[in-house]
Order: sequence, then structure tokens, then C-alpha cells
Amino acid sequence: MKEFDRLVDIVKTLRSENGCPWDRKQTLYSLKQNVVEEVYEFIDALDRKDIENIKEELGDMLLHVVFHSIIAQQDNLFSLEDVIKGINEKLIRRHPHVFGNVKVNGVDEVLKNWDEIKQKEKKTEDQSILDTIPKALPPIEKALKIQKKAAKVGFDFKDSSECFEKVEEEFEELKEAIDSNSKDELRHEIGDMFFALINFSRLSGIDPSEALRFANNRFEQRFRCMEQKAKLKGVELKDLSIQQQEELYQSCK
Repeated sequence: MKEFDRLVDIVKTLRSENGCPWDRKQTLYSLKQNVVEEVYEFIDALDRKDIENIKEELGDMLLHVVFHSIIAQQDNLFSLEDVIKGINEKLIRRHPHVFGNVKVNGVDEVLKNWDEIKQKEKKTEDQSILDTIPKALPPIEKALKIQKKAAKVGFDFKDSSECFEKVEEEFEELKEAIDSNSKDELRHEIGDMFFALINFSRLSGIDPSEALRFANNRFEQRFRCMEQKAKLKGVELKDLSIQQQEELYQSCK
């Protein structure tokens, strides 16, 4: 692809002796936070269904793939070609129903085969099925992954109703922790409450991270509306009583 080759050439120029000092300074390990931010910016663009921004953020993520690969090649670790070859081989290997003779009936069997092939690829002696979960995942995503992995071996609630009973149980334990005045106990029970709610979300077919993002967005929109309404009245939010603030908030819903 002409434009892909052009991107590779641009990154190589930026990393060259006469290139950009910032780009030359980067290492394979210095851009972790940048990668995370780009992924979340892409997710934000998806949530907003902003096609132009989706296209832009995909470009930013592609840049990181190329940039990291070129850094690795310059350090004699691996090349961009190695990266592409690796994913090509993985896709063929994990889709034997497309590139081989395996027969499947629907998405569930595709996912089952994918997991079995992945387990064989990663398998070592005494390995836990949880070992493949990235340690750096954000807590909500990690809890969801843990629960999904446990469910694959049958360790799961029967349905969301049964799981909600666990949510109610954890809520009662949380109230007891509040009464105990123990921060350690409170942290413990808040964690259990989050874990139970994430489990309930999963079994209800709701992505907990997406649900929380939408809740954040709703609150942000309403809070900005409160600020605007207060400004139109010639007052600052901080100067209003909590009752007046609540009235403004309700008017923005």
C-alpha cells in the first residue's frame, strides 16, 4: 500500500539522525501511556459515532504500531514485517473453519475453538487460565475478564437474578463495614460490591465500562448545564446551597 509505505518512511525519517529530537528520544517502553490514551480517544470517538474522528484515531493507533516496530527494528529486536507476519499466522491458525477443514455451527463454536487454540498456544505446566489476562488492564476490564474466564469452566452464577442476590448480599456487608468504622473493611467491601455489580452487568448483557462511561457523560452534560444556568443567573455554583444546586441539577435532567 502506497500510503502505508509512506507512513513507514515518515517514521524512519523522524527517527533518523536529522529527524525530530523527541521522536529519536523515544524507546520501546517510553510510550505506554500514549498508547493507552490513544485507545481511549478511539473509544470516545466510537461512543460519539464521530466517523471523521474514528478515522483519525485509527491513524494514531496505526502510528504507534509502526513507531514501536521501527524502534524495535533499530534495537535489533524484531521488525515491522515480523509483527505483520505474526498476526497473519495467528489469524490463519485461529480460524481453521475458514482456512482449514474444521466445521462450525455459529459464533459460539467459533469462540470455543478460538479459546481452545489459544490455550494450546500458551499452555505451560501448571498454568492458570487466568495467566493470559494482562496485568495492566484497568480494574473494571480486568474484573470482567476474570469473571469470563471463570465462567468458561462453569464457575458462574446460573443467571443475572441469582447474581443480583449476591449484589444485595454484598450491599448488606457494605453497610456493616460502614458501621464498623474500619477503612480496611470498607475498602474490602467496596471492592466486593464493584466486583458483584460487574458480574451482574455481564450476566445482564451490559458492558460495565460502557455503562459507566455513559453515566459519566450524562453527569458531565448535566453539570455543564448547571454551570450555564447558574451563570445566566449571575451566580457561581459554589455560592448556591446544596438544595439550590439539586434544583438546578434536576432542571437539567
